[in-house]
Amino acid sequence: MFAASMRTLISPSLAPFSLHLPKPALFSSLLRVSRYPLTDSAFALSRFPVDSHRSTVSSRELKTDAASKSFSSFSAPGEIHVVVGPMFSGKTTTLLRRMLAEREMGKKIAIIKSDKDTRYCVESIVSHDGEKFPCWAIPDLASFRERFGLDAYENQLDVIGIDEAQFFGDLYEFCREAADKEGKTVIVAGLDGDYLRRRFGSVLDIIPIADTVTKLTSRCEVCGKRASFTLRKTEERETELIGGAEVYMPVCRSHYVSGQGVLETARAVLGSSQQNAAQRTM
Repeated sequence: MFAASMRTLISPSLAPFSLHLPKPALFSSLLRVSRYPLTDSAFALSRFPVDSHRSTVSSRELKTDAASKSFSSFSAPGEIHVVVGPMFSGKTTTLLRRMLAEREMGKKIAIIKSDKDTRYCVESIVSHDGEKFPCWAIPDLASFRERFGLDAYENQLDVIGIDEAQFFGDLYEFCREAADKEGKTVIVAGLDGDYLRRRFGSVLDIIPIADTVTKLTSRCEVCGKRASFTLRKTEERETELIGGAEVYMPVCRSHYVSGQGVLETARAVLGSSQQNAAQRTM
Protein backbone atom coordinates (compact mmCIF):
# COMPACT_ATOMS: atom_id res chain seq x y z
CA MET A 1 0.00 0.00 0.00
CA PHE A 2 2.87 2.32 0.78
CA ALA A 3 4.43 1.57 -2.63
CA ALA A 4 1.14 2.28 -4.38
CA SER A 5 0.85 5.59 -2.58
CA MET A 6 4.33 6.53 -3.68
CA ARG A 7 3.51 5.73 -7.33
CA THR A 8 0.43 7.91 -7.05
CA LEU A 9 2.45 10.79 -5.66
CA ILE A 10 5.22 10.56 -8.26
CA SER A 11 3.29 9.78 -11.45
CA PRO A 12 1.13 12.93 -11.61
CA SER A 13 4.22 15.19 -11.44
CA LEU A 14 6.17 13.28 -14.10
CA ALA A 15 3.36 12.71 -16.56
CA PRO A 16 2.68 16.38 -17.42
CA PHE A 17 6.41 17.03 -17.83
CA SER A 18 6.82 14.13 -20.25
CA LEU A 19 3.87 15.36 -22.30
CA HIS A 20 5.44 18.79 -22.81
CA LEU A 21 8.88 17.66 -23.96
CA PRO A 22 9.67 19.13 -27.43
CA LYS A 23 9.88 16.85 -30.41
CA PRO A 24 13.41 16.00 -31.57
CA ALA A 25 13.15 18.00 -34.82
CA LEU A 26 11.82 21.07 -33.05
CA PHE A 27 14.48 20.77 -30.36
CA SER A 28 17.29 20.68 -32.96
CA SER A 29 15.84 23.79 -34.63
CA LEU A 30 15.82 25.56 -31.30
CA LEU A 31 19.46 24.64 -30.84
CA ARG A 32 20.36 26.18 -34.20
CA VAL A 33 18.51 29.37 -33.34
CA SER A 34 20.18 29.54 -29.94
CA ARG A 35 23.58 29.81 -31.68
CA TYR A 36 22.41 33.09 -33.29
CA PRO A 37 19.90 34.37 -30.72
CA LEU A 38 19.84 38.09 -31.53
CA THR A 39 18.48 38.80 -35.00
CA ASP A 40 16.54 37.36 -37.88
CA SER A 41 19.58 37.76 -40.11
CA ALA A 42 21.55 35.58 -37.73
CA PHE A 43 18.84 32.98 -38.01
CA ALA A 44 19.00 33.24 -41.79
CA LEU A 45 22.74 32.74 -41.69
CA SER A 46 22.24 29.61 -39.60
CA ARG A 47 19.85 28.22 -42.17
CA PHE A 48 21.89 29.32 -45.22
CA PRO A 49 25.60 29.20 -44.29
CA VAL A 50 28.00 31.43 -46.24
CA ASP A 51 30.38 29.83 -48.73
CA SER A 52 33.64 30.13 -46.77
CA HIS A 53 35.80 29.72 -49.90
CA ARG A 54 34.10 32.59 -51.74
CA SER A 55 34.30 34.76 -48.64
CA THR A 56 38.05 34.16 -48.34
CA VAL A 57 38.67 34.98 -52.00
CA SER A 58 36.67 38.21 -51.76
CA SER A 59 38.61 39.22 -48.66
CA ARG A 60 41.91 38.56 -50.40
CA GLU A 61 40.83 40.56 -53.43
CA LEU A 62 39.90 43.50 -51.22
CA LYS A 63 43.22 43.35 -49.38
CA THR A 64 45.20 43.08 -52.63
CA ASP A 65 43.33 46.01 -54.15
CA ALA A 66 43.94 48.14 -51.06
CA ALA A 67 47.61 47.20 -51.02
CA SER A 68 48.04 48.08 -54.70
CA LYS A 69 46.41 51.47 -54.15
CA SER A 70 48.66 52.10 -51.16
CA PHE A 71 51.76 51.06 -53.14
CA SER A 72 50.85 53.25 -56.11
CA SER A 73 50.67 56.29 -53.83
CA PHE A 74 54.06 55.51 -52.26
CA SER A 75 57.10 57.26 -53.73
CA ALA A 76 59.80 54.69 -54.43
CA PRO A 77 63.13 55.43 -52.72
CA GLY A 78 65.94 56.90 -54.77
CA GLU A 79 69.67 56.17 -54.75
CA ILE A 80 72.92 57.66 -53.47
CA HIS A 81 76.19 57.25 -55.37
CA VAL A 82 79.47 58.61 -54.00
CA VAL A 83 82.63 59.42 -55.96
CA VAL A 84 85.73 60.23 -53.88
CA GLY A 85 89.45 60.60 -54.44
CA PRO A 86 92.37 63.00 -54.14
CA MET A 87 92.84 66.19 -56.09
CA PHE A 88 93.15 65.76 -59.87
CA SER A 89 91.63 62.27 -59.86
CA GLY A 90 88.71 63.14 -62.17
CA LYS A 91 85.89 63.42 -59.63
CA THR A 92 84.17 66.36 -61.34
CA THR A 93 84.66 64.78 -64.77
CA THR A 94 83.08 61.53 -63.52
CA LEU A 95 80.18 63.45 -61.99
CA LEU A 96 79.56 65.36 -65.22
CA ARG A 97 79.59 62.23 -67.36
CA ARG A 98 77.20 60.40 -65.08
CA MET A 99 74.84 63.37 -64.95
CA LEU A 100 74.85 63.73 -68.74
CA ALA A 101 74.17 60.00 -69.08
CA GLU A 102 71.14 60.41 -66.81
CA ARG A 103 69.91 63.29 -68.95
CA GLU A 104 70.28 61.23 -72.12
CA MET A 105 67.97 58.65 -70.52
CA GLY A 106 65.29 61.32 -70.17
CA LYS A 107 65.90 62.25 -66.54
CA LYS A 108 65.66 65.84 -65.32
CA ILE A 109 68.94 66.83 -63.67
CA ALA A 110 70.44 69.63 -61.58
CA ILE A 111 74.00 70.10 -60.32
CA ILE A 112 74.96 71.86 -57.09
CA LYS A 113 78.29 73.18 -55.88
CA SER A 114 79.41 75.28 -52.94
CA ASP A 115 79.53 79.01 -53.53
CA LYS A 116 82.95 78.91 -51.85
CA ASP A 117 84.44 77.43 -55.01
CA THR A 118 85.06 80.35 -57.37
CA ARG A 119 88.19 79.00 -59.08
CA TYR A 120 86.87 78.81 -62.64
CA CYS A 121 83.28 80.05 -62.81
CA VAL A 122 80.71 80.89 -60.16
CA GLU A 123 77.63 79.50 -61.93
CA SER A 124 79.21 76.43 -63.53
CA ILE A 125 81.19 73.43 -62.44
CA VAL A 126 84.42 73.07 -64.38
CA SER A 127 86.73 70.09 -64.32
CA HIS A 128 90.51 70.41 -64.42
CA ASP A 129 90.24 69.16 -68.01
CA GLY A 130 88.02 72.10 -68.95
CA GLU A 131 84.64 70.33 -69.06
CA LYS A 132 81.88 72.71 -68.00
CA PHE A 133 78.20 72.56 -67.02
CA PRO A 134 75.78 75.10 -65.45
CA CYS A 135 75.11 74.60 -61.75
CA TRP A 136 73.53 76.06 -58.64
CA ALA A 137 76.16 77.71 -56.42
CA ILE A 138 74.70 77.80 -52.91
CA PRO A 139 76.02 78.12 -49.34
CA ASP A 140 74.17 75.07 -48.00
CA LEU A 141 72.06 72.23 -49.36
CA ALA A 142 69.03 73.05 -47.21
CA SER A 143 68.36 76.14 -49.33
CA PHE A 144 68.36 74.27 -52.64
CA ARG A 145 64.72 73.13 -52.62
CA GLU A 146 63.39 76.64 -52.19
CA ARG A 147 65.78 78.15 -54.72
CA PHE A 148 64.96 75.52 -57.30
CA GLY A 149 61.23 75.87 -56.60
CA LEU A 150 59.34 73.48 -54.34
CA ASP A 151 56.88 72.35 -57.01
CA ALA A 152 59.59 71.92 -59.65
CA TYR A 153 61.79 70.09 -57.14
CA GLU A 154 59.05 67.67 -56.18
CA ASN A 155 57.58 66.97 -59.62
CA GLN A 156 60.23 67.72 -62.23
CA LEU A 157 63.63 66.83 -60.77
CA ASP A 158 64.97 63.27 -60.89
CA VAL A 159 68.74 63.40 -60.38
CA ILE A 160 70.84 65.76 -58.23
CA GLY A 161 74.60 66.08 -58.61
CA ILE A 162 76.72 67.57 -55.82
CA ASP A 163 80.27 68.67 -56.60
CA GLU A 164 82.92 69.57 -54.00
CA ALA A 165 80.65 67.93 -51.44
CA GLN A 166 83.18 68.31 -48.61
CA PHE A 167 82.14 71.97 -48.26
CA PHE A 168 78.53 71.16 -47.29
CA GLY A 169 77.96 70.62 -43.58
CA ASP A 170 74.39 69.36 -44.10
CA LEU A 171 75.37 66.77 -46.72
CA TYR A 172 74.19 63.73 -44.76
CA GLU A 173 70.75 65.12 -43.91
CA PHE A 174 70.10 66.34 -47.45
CA CYS A 175 71.15 63.10 -49.17
CA ARG A 176 69.22 60.86 -46.79
CA GLU A 177 65.99 62.82 -47.15
CA ALA A 178 66.33 63.24 -50.92
CA ALA A 179 66.87 59.51 -51.50
CA ASP A 180 64.78 57.91 -48.73
CA LYS A 181 61.75 60.19 -48.69
CA GLU A 182 61.72 62.08 -52.00
CA GLY A 183 62.80 59.37 -54.44
CA LYS A 184 65.73 61.33 -55.89
CA THR A 185 68.96 59.91 -57.24
CA VAL A 186 71.88 61.81 -55.71
CA ILE A 187 75.40 61.61 -57.15
CA VAL A 188 78.03 63.06 -54.82
CA ALA A 189 81.63 63.95 -55.72
CA GLY A 190 84.18 65.20 -53.22
CA LEU A 191 87.41 64.75 -51.34
CA ASP A 192 87.39 61.96 -48.78
CA GLY A 193 90.44 63.36 -46.98
CA ASP A 194 92.31 66.63 -46.56
CA TYR A 195 96.00 67.31 -47.14
CA LEU A 196 96.76 65.69 -43.76
CA ARG A 197 94.83 62.53 -44.77
CA ARG A 198 92.12 63.22 -42.23
CA ARG A 199 88.39 63.17 -42.93
CA PHE A 200 87.21 66.22 -44.81
CA GLY A 201 83.70 67.51 -44.17
CA SER A 202 80.78 65.07 -44.19
CA VAL A 203 81.64 63.01 -47.27
CA LEU A 204 82.61 59.92 -45.26
CA ASP A 205 79.39 60.18 -43.24
CA ILE A 206 77.20 59.34 -46.24
CA ILE A 207 79.05 56.14 -47.17
CA PRO A 208 76.85 54.00 -44.83
CA ILE A 209 73.71 55.22 -46.66
CA ALA A 210 75.21 55.07 -50.17
CA ASP A 211 74.27 52.50 -52.82
CA THR A 212 77.71 52.65 -54.46
CA VAL A 213 81.08 54.19 -53.60
CA THR A 214 83.77 54.82 -56.22
CA LYS A 215 87.33 55.59 -55.14
CA LEU A 216 89.32 57.30 -57.88
CA THR A 217 93.08 57.76 -58.04
CA SER A 218 95.42 60.11 -59.85
CA ARG A 219 99.08 59.95 -60.93
CA CYS A 220 101.86 60.81 -58.53
CA GLU A 221 103.56 63.98 -59.73
CA VAL A 222 106.90 62.71 -58.45
CA CYS A 223 107.13 59.13 -59.73
CA GLY A 224 104.08 58.63 -61.93
CA LYS A 225 102.65 55.78 -59.86
CA ARG A 226 99.06 55.61 -58.68
CA ALA A 227 98.30 58.54 -56.36
CA SER A 228 95.70 58.23 -53.62
CA PHE A 229 96.60 61.28 -51.54
CA THR A 230 96.75 65.06 -51.84
CA LEU A 231 99.82 66.97 -50.72
CA ARG A 232 99.74 70.70 -50.12
CA LYS A 233 102.66 72.58 -51.61
CA THR A 234 102.28 75.76 -49.60
CA GLU A 235 102.77 76.43 -45.90
CA GLU A 236 99.16 77.36 -45.01
CA ARG A 237 97.63 75.25 -42.24
CA GLU A 238 93.87 75.81 -42.53
CA THR A 239 91.81 72.84 -43.68
CA GLU A 240 89.76 74.73 -46.27
CA LEU A 241 92.18 76.29 -48.70
CA ILE A 242 90.66 76.35 -52.17
CA GLY A 243 93.18 76.10 -54.96
CA GLY A 244 94.42 74.14 -57.94
CA ALA A 245 97.77 72.90 -59.16
CA GLU A 246 99.50 75.92 -57.66
CA VAL A 247 98.57 74.69 -54.15
CA TYR A 248 98.05 70.91 -54.35
CA MET A 249 99.58 67.87 -55.99
CA PRO A 250 98.54 64.20 -56.06
CA VAL A 251 101.12 61.78 -54.66
CA CYS A 252 101.54 58.08 -53.96
CA ARG A 253 101.88 56.72 -50.44
CA SER A 254 105.66 56.56 -50.59
CA HIS A 255 106.07 60.18 -51.56
CA TYR A 256 103.41 61.33 -49.15
CA VAL A 257 105.22 59.69 -46.24
CA SER A 258 108.50 61.25 -47.31
CA GLY A 259 106.62 64.50 -47.64
CA GLN A 260 109.41 66.86 -46.72
CA GLY A 261 111.42 65.90 -49.75
CA VAL A 262 108.33 66.13 -51.90
CA LEU A 263 107.54 69.58 -50.55
CA GLU A 264 111.03 70.80 -51.29
CA THR A 265 110.77 69.46 -54.83
CA ALA A 266 107.33 70.96 -55.27
CA ARG A 267 108.41 74.36 -53.97
CA ALA A 268 111.38 74.31 -56.31
CA VAL A 269 109.09 73.49 -59.24
CA LEU A 270 106.63 76.16 -58.14
CA GLY A 271 109.38 78.74 -57.75
CA SER A 272 110.75 77.91 -61.18
CA SER A 273 107.28 78.23 -62.73
CA GLN A 274 106.71 81.59 -61.08
CA GLN A 275 110.13 82.81 -62.20
CA ASN A 276 109.46 81.76 -65.78
CA ALA A 277 106.07 83.45 -65.70
CA ALA A 278 107.63 86.65 -64.39
CA GLN A 279 110.25 86.61 -67.14
CA ARG A 280 107.57 86.19 -69.82
CA THR A 281 105.73 89.26 -68.58
CA MET A 282 108.85 91.45 -68.65
